[in-house]
Amino acid sequence: MQSGPREIVTPYRPIPLVVPEGMKHNEFFNSTENLNDLVSNNGLLKNDENLLLYRKALGHSTEFDCSIIYNTSKTILNPLGRPVRRTQVSENVKHVWNRMNQIIIDYMLEQYPDPDEALILAGEASLDATWPLTSPGVPSIRMLHNHFVVFPKKELRNAKLAFTDNPNLTDGGQHSLFQSYMREVYRDFFDKALKMTILKPARDTDSRIELTGYPQGLPSWEIQGGTNALKNVHFWKEYDEILKGFIDFYRTFFSQVSTRNAPILPDVYFPEQVESVLLFNNDFMKTAKKVRDICIVDAKYANAIRWQPAFKQIIYRNDAGKLIVTISQNSLGNAITELLGVVVNRIPDEVAYSRYEPELIRRLLEVRRRLIEADLGEGIATAYWPK
Repeated sequence: MQSGPREIVTPYRPIPLVVPEGMKHNEFFNSTENLNDLVSNNGLLKNDENLLLYRKALGHSTEFDCSIIYNTSKTILNPLGRPVRRTQVSENVKHVWNRMNQIIIDYMLEQYPDPDEALILAGEASLDATWPLTSPGVPSIRMLHNHFVVFPKKELRNAKLAFTDNPNLTDGGQHSLFQSYMREVYRDFFDKALKMTILKPARDTDSRIELTGYPQGLPSWEIQGGTNALKNVHFWKEYDEILKGFIDFYRTFFSQVSTRNAPILPDVYFPEQVESVLLFNNDFMKTAKKVRDICIVDAKYANAIRWQPAFKQIIYRNDAGKLIVTISQNSLGNAITELLGVVVNRIPDEVAYSRYEPELIRRLLEVRRRLIEADLGEGIATAYWPK
């Protein structure tokens, strides 16, 4: 079978939302009113840490698909001031969130033990709130949220190949920028900055899903110990170290793009490695100059840059059944699934969705039961399930 990205069709029930006149859809989606609807129509569980588990109304998969969002819509009314990555979340919230992650991932692996049967991923797509709400590519809900998705591989095998230039498989050139000009320094920085015992660097051949050929060119790490390692708090600390390293690299690079020979940023996580590995690397500095020179003469190019860190970080299962972590500067595609080469074409079709809905809800309610049992929240009643 030919390897390549797949494009699947996923039906959903049309969302009964009325956007007020004069507002754009993605402006309304960031409002407290919309988040109230998300809770009342799709909410599964909530807790005192403002973490909300909900069914994805515009889903990626009809097999298993849910999210946890850090619902700060009532405590931070300014959408541009809400946390958009884990490094902006308090330790007590993060602790609860990590336990919720572990239980949901464990459930997915338990229900789908065969890597030939299902593609499993969990992680977050996040970006700093630096673009106007109306700009293309800005998430519809500007708050930190995780995704948990299962794709049956039979469905992927039967799906048509996606065009590699599909806009949902591109990132505005930033991925190719990193890989074409700074691949070696990018990986060298991770190697020198990160001191880890549970995560170990994985080869491209081990991280790639044969069916889709993705991820492509991304640094990846194998989780030694598999699912049991997710029960170890130190794994989640190392998972955050990857994010911190990525943020340092991204912010340092674009600080040099913005200002020639800019001083080291005052709040980097790994100042010694930033100074010795990045700011003293000729490829790194030459590439910053290349991008800066284009920005000066090309307004459209400059406007397309995400000056603050935009990233997608996931845990997924490879073809050999090992758990892999990867992170990408992918920033324009509209779904986290693109890291694994899956393009989701969502279509409103209530009849088709209703065929999958009973089993989907059954799985989601079982996950909710396990979370409640672990004292991680209380159930929410909707028109589709009881409290």
